[in-house]
Amino acid sequence: MARRSGGRRARKAQRAAPLAEAAKPVRPGHIGGQFQPLSADGVEAIVENAFRILDRVGFADATPRCIETCTAVGAVLGDDGRLRMPRSLVERTLQLARRNLVLHGQDPRWDLSLSGAKVHFSTAGAAVMVADSDNDLYRDSEAQDLYDMARIADTCEHIHMFQRTCVPRDVPDNYALDINTLYCCVMGTSKHVGSSWTIGPHVEKSLEMLHMIAGGEAEWRARPFVSQSNCFVVPPLKFATDALECLRVAVEGGMPVLLLSAGQAGATAPAYLAGTVSQAWAECLGGLVYVNAIEPGAPAILGAWPFVSDLRTGAMSGGSPEQGLLSAACAQVGNHLDLPFGTACGMSDAKFPDFQAGAERGSTVLAAALSGANIVYEAAGMYASLLGTCPESLVLDNDLLGAVGRATRGIEVNSDTLSFAEIEQICSSGEGHYLGSANTLQVMQSEYFYPDFSDRTSPNVWEELGKPVLLQEAIKKTRDILATHVPRHVSDEVDARVRAEFPVFLSPAAMGR
Repeated sequence: MARRSGGRRARKAQRAAPLAEAAKPVRPGHIGGQFQPLSADGVEAIVENAFRILDRVGFADATPRCIETCTAVGAVLGDDGRLRMPRSLVERTLQLARRNLVLHGQDPRWDLSLSGAKVHFSTAGAAVMVADSDNDLYRDSEAQDLYDMARIADTCEHIHMFQRTCVPRDVPDNYALDINTLYCCVMGTSKHVGSSWTIGPHVEKSLEMLHMIAGGEAEWRARPFVSQSNCFVVPPLKFATDALECLRVAVEGGMPVLLLSAGQAGATAPAYLAGTVSQAWAECLGGLVYVNAIEPGAPAILGAWPFVSDLRTGAMSGGSPEQGLLSAACAQVGNHLDLPFGTACGMSDAKFPDFQAGAERGSTVLAAALSGANIVYEAAGMYASLLGTCPESLVLDNDLLGAVGRATRGIEVNSDTLSFAEIEQICSSGEGHYLGSANTLQVMQSEYFYPDFSDRTSPNVWEELGKPVLLQEAIKKTRDILATHVPRHVSDEVDARVRAEFPVFLSPAAMGR
């Protein structure tokens, strides 16, 4: 038993040693596309249907600037006030659209390549409450929560970018809210950040802040480390006027945009899933027409985010199996069109980290990842169908996302991995097992994923360890991160300049600076 224990300790110590990036079992950008819920004919039919929707139905409530910009490239404003986009215009847009998009981090280590079917995971959401696991209650979300969640995500290897998770409800003014939402995110992590704005002038002021942090406008435009999440459309097929102006300012300011369509199947999108996918893609392609009419080839992510309604009650059901199917189907269309694509999966209907939360998050995120979505947003930390966010969940979900990434990577087959020579040698030598094989020791870290929190101990060992509870361990880890991890990628000098110019809500002391 002593020898076995010592061997176990040695193996654990070996696993704890830092791995070279190329040797890690899971890395950002593994190739998806293995799961295809649509047939090839089904993909073609949905694309054709999206073209038909844009040509014959079009959008209501386009702004004068949007109308002027889009009609100049071939859109048609009908007598009914709807802006229609002929197939020829959409096809021309698809030729102009940016492919192989890179989302930059403030630290280049976190740059994300959105080409082909490369898969990455992100937070996202606009929760108005925090699921406080430590006190077993829901409370209003605050600026400190958003900054803290950015800090936690900054330490999570398998959360590849940070899009705002909650609304700072202690910042009542809309301008200050937009500024502080951005500030909390970019100060809390050096990864790429996604944020949202209410009106165009707030985006203009935010760009001034980003120029300060980047070191100048040219430096910002060379490596824009923030993207705009923009709900430019109110399904079904109506433009959101303030969002259109935010979109224009972002595109002209060199900020990548996430063109977000978030209809709910059976409510603001058809109940048939194929119809929902068709409408979502028609809406996103309409946004792409506008973006490329403003600036051909501007960086844009197609964000078909159809959600699901529980048709018995009308409530959103982000943890439903249909959520995974819809997102996977949308990703399959994105791969077909070869466009940078993001969707939303992982937002559980549960209220706290529990069996329901893990099952719903795991099943939906896996579907989206295996389908080849470039970014799976809302993949960590979201509860109560997006009403709540849980800081402790980020470290637990980091394990889940690592496991999903390992599944997405798949199994490499070649003359080495087929292991014939090893099988022959082990069986001929009489050893009868591979525990001491050189190959086993060589690939035990590169071939296998080891979670930080999931409990793989025996019942006896678990009892000896004091019967640890997963959520309590996550709470301890979160406290440790927040007590010790204070990102310093933005210098105190730059922070002071930002504070002098903008209404920053959190004090340096509250941020540990």
